[in-house]
Amino acid sequence: MKIVYLAAGAGDMVCGSCLHDNTLCAALLEAGEDVLLTPLYTPLRTDEPSVSQDRLFFGGINVFLQQHSALFRHTPWWLDRLLDHRGLIDRVARRASSTDPTQLGALTVSMLRGDAGRQKKELDKLCDYLAHEVQPDVVHLSSALLSGMAQVLRQRLGVPVVCSLSGEDIFVERVPPPYYEQVRALLSENCRQTDALVAMNGYYADFMSDYLELDRSRIEVIPLGLRLDGFSERRTRPSSDRVTIGFLARICHDKGLHLLVDAVGRLARRRDLPPLELKVAGYLAKSEEPYLAEVMRDVEQGGMRDRFEYLGELDRQQKLELLASLDVFSLPTVYRESKGLPALEAISSGVPVVLPSHGSFPEIIEATGGGLLCRPDDPASLAEELARLVGDSSRREAMGRSGQQAVGQRYRADQMAERTLELYRRLTA
Repeated sequence: MKIVYLAAGAGDMVCGSCLHDNTLCAALLEAGEDVLLTPLYTPLRTDEPSVSQDRLFFGGINVFLQQHSALFRHTPWWLDRLLDHRGLIDRVARRASSTDPTQLGALTVSMLRGDAGRQKKELDKLCDYLAHEVQPDVVHLSSALLSGMAQVLRQRLGVPVVCSLSGEDIFVERVPPPYYEQVRALLSENCRQTDALVAMNGYYADFMSDYLELDRSRIEVIPLGLRLDGFSERRTRPSSDRVTIGFLARICHDKGLHLLVDAVGRLARRRDLPPLELKVAGYLAKSEEPYLAEVMRDVEQGGMRDRFEYLGELDRQQKLELLASLDVFSLPTVYRESKGLPALEAISSGVPVVLPSHGSFPEIIEATGGGLLCRPDDPASLAEELARLVGDSSRREAMGRSGQQAVGQRYRADQMAERTLELYRRLTA
């Protein structure tokens, strides 16, 4: 089967959606399918070997210029290709707040309008390429924010179009008026033009059914899948009198690092628990540097300076080494997480987790038994649940083993690929 998977890049950031898309397409390739992972806006960044093609569509510079100037909606395609040069896109992405929804309301509306939007020329180029050079059997969109393409792709290519649901509400809820209402209406209408929608867990399928006012039966649930090499062996924690708590995610308020610092500070003052240290890693955008500075002030004021380490952004090997060094992992997100990839990676490393009881997290804990839940946005509750693991090494080890085994049974990349293929086969039969 010839599959085209259209995935939106996130600038210079390694994001969970890019990791998922790359892992899925790599697993489909390993299954013998003909897959073309095609980046949109910016090249994809992942911590695994990328299987995406070099050619870029809807290049971020062209999309921006066409939004703001009628002249660039009529420039020749060969000139657009110069503006899509990877080196130029990479330089601009490092300097721009390319994914800030408060700045992208008008552009989001335009993209969701498809061939009635200001980026019609980019859609024409994509359709021309797919129709004449690729001729796919199915097209998969990585996000509902790309759903403005769905009807045009179906009509011009005559193939089914699948669309993943992957945290769009977090973006949409920050789009300012008057664009917010338009985005909500266009998303709902566009998703009705797809042949199938895919969510990564039951929580998000139920939520988006209500959010988009869609029949729940139209949304398939295909759980996340991990490439488990590197995670598969049970890892021995370094001998130390300290218990190490870890955090791995983008450094921003949404991911809740400030809540974890508060909770660990509370535990550090307890004399009935062993000494603690907190290891933190993840992408830091320039716009989030003030947030990290605030967190560091809390660290200093809590007397935790010698217990806190920020490791920056990690590649895959560094990520595996970090997870191997942890006793407990926590990701106390403020928002309702639609995926939960870092938590699954920790569990797959045999590390028990403490997560807020909202979004996809209760489903992950129920499926794996790999951790505990706390009340959302509540550092006292987070500290209480962390203490249950910090103070009980036997419980940590038992929970880590059972969670790791469950991930190997339920959340493998090859399973994700096979379930996705089953959907494609039904649609193309």
